[in-house]
Amino acid sequence: MVFIHATGVRFPYGLLKKIVTAKLKIMANHKSTLRRLRSDKPKALNNKYYHKTMRNALRDLRSETDKNAAVGAMPKLVAMIDKLVKRGTIHKNKAANLKSKVAKQVATL
Repeated sequence: MVFIHATGVRFPYGLLKKIVTAKLKIMANHKSTLRRLRSDKPKALNNKYYHKTMRNALRDLRSETDKNAAVGAMPKLVAMIDKLVKRGTIHKNKAANLKSKVAKQVATL
């Protein structure tokens, strides 16, 4: 059985179930804390997926040798990085550093 994420990515159901329903070894004092712990697992999985996707796009752009292709891929990467900042997955300074370094590299091609 496969779970299809809203973005179209397919996760094996067993892996997702293991992540979401793992036994927690935390002794919570409030019901809201237990709910928060349960809801944090899928959110962490989403953050991990989006962060990894951005890193893959960054790797592909860094390995690009054609300037026209790199210039074409740059706006998509910048949009991805900005979305991660908006979601709170990465810090805005890290995003600024990544965009600056990539822009510098594309300019030198």
